[in-house]
Amino acid sequence: MIQSNKSQKTLKLYIKYMVSNRCKIMVKEELKKLGLHFMVVDLGEVEIMEDITAEQRVELQVALHESGLELMDDKRAILIQKIKNVIIEMVHHSDEVIKTKFSEYLTSKLDYDYTYLANLFSEVQGTTIAQFLISHKVERIKELIIYDELSISEIAWKMNYSSVAHLSNQFKKVTGLTPSHFRQLKDKRRSPIEEIGNDKTQKN
Repeated sequence: MIQSNKSQKTLKLYIKYMVSNRCKIMVKEELKKLGLHFMVVDLGEVEIMEDITAEQRVELQVALHESGLELMDDKRAILIQKIKNVIIEMVHHSDEVIKTKFSEYLTSKLDYDYTYLANLFSEVQGTTIAQFLISHKVERIKELIIYDELSISEIAWKMNYSSVAHLSNQFKKVTGLTPSHFRQLKDKRRSPIEEIGNDKTQKN
């Protein structure tokens, strides 16, 4: 979908599965190839400084598709991706410790009622926002354990758990292992960010 911002003369594009720095770099390169000038490239969003022709749009769609990305048009799909991007940014890319309730945090970020967002997410994704958030938090905990720079109690504080027991119970429920057992494993399996919490048969 392309939205016009008349005051700043920019256009906004929304890109599905653009959830890592590697994806951002690839998107920047494709925009440069098309001669498009961009001001902002964020997770899932690109702001360009000029109109995009139909031919450029098709070329961009093809290039993104070859890299596993997708230019989005559907408003509901765009909002779903925004929800995912807020979670991914908060869990994987931010050092800020969020101490408010996540429902309030998401509402403030997207300016939508949380109940509406939760119902839409469940309807389209077949899973809840809470379950998607937990999947990403557990994957981030794995990463922090692998880095071996923080204790479990420090990880619990960083990831906004009320206690080590709360973290351990949630981690074990998802992985079948305690954090300490996971730390002892030689083969520590992790998932690509874009696959976490998604039904592999339904990429929405």
